[in-house]
Amino acid sequence: MRIVFMGTPDFALTALEAIYEAGHDIALVVSQPDKPSGRGYVLTPSPVKKFALEKGIEVITPKTMRDEETERILRFVQADVFVVAAFGKILPQNILDIPPHGCICIHASLLPALRGAAPINRAVMEGHTEGGITIMYMDAGIDTGDIILQRSIPITENMTAGQYHDEMARLGGELILEYLSLASEGKATRTPQTEEGSSYAAKIDKKEAYEDFSRTAKQTHDRIRGLAPYPGAYAVLNGKRIKFLQSVLTNGTGVPGTVLSTENGIEIACASGSVTITHLQPEGKGKMDYASFLRGNSVKKGDIFNV
Repeated sequence: MRIVFMGTPDFALTALEAIYEAGHDIALVVSQPDKPSGRGYVLTPSPVKKFALEKGIEVITPKTMRDEETERILRFVQADVFVVAAFGKILPQNILDIPPHGCICIHASLLPALRGAAPINRAVMEGHTEGGITIMYMDAGIDTGDIILQRSIPITENMTAGQYHDEMARLGGELILEYLSLASEGKATRTPQTEEGSSYAAKIDKKEAYEDFSRTAKQTHDRIRGLAPYPGAYAVLNGKRIKFLQSVLTNGTGVPGTVLSTENGIEIACASGSVTITHLQPEGKGKMDYASFLRGNSVKKGDIFNV
């Protein structure tokens, strides 16, 4: 099958790599325009664009999917199917109608649950114990198209969004190859979604990352791991912002935000129970474990975050 691939971040790159390594005909890659990155704000290509250029695949980075030139190019390449993964732009109906096999999306949830922009983070933040990938036909709605394939994976108690992301990216690569095999044989099925069990995974707002420890330990733990590594749940101690990157559930009690112990991590009281921070990132510093942090920072039992 002749393919146009649309995607931008590392999640999409894993799928593109799988398609490329399987020997499929990738006629064109469409990705987001280069963005400023690093301290020098140097324009940097997306992971998907960088890979495509390294492999000699033609790339376009349109500012909008609604201009005539983009539509002309997409029609000109005469692809059988468009594969879309974390592209970051809405496809209008005239684009959806171009490929004879449709536009196929790799979505990081078991639809109809967690439609929207941040299904990986939201699944972990909400304490889900199972997630998975859906391969679906795209339509004019937000992740409402007919389902082709689904496969689930467990979300373990201490898994971060970053770890879950990597597992989901790998699974997405596997399932899109399964779809392409089925489609090439005319065996791809479609099952309409129902609204029963549907939910929406809104884009993460950085304001959500502030942690005040007013929730239960389980809710706080899920938020910490669901926001790790980015944007990172944070609180303030001694006037400095500290991002929490990994935690475990513990059973301490105290006024929410109070440091209960520094023996096996930084144990902090929640509304009920406690969380123990094992990995973190101090303001202006790199990521580190709690022991490294404590060697250079004075944190003691009874200290209170956010005061």
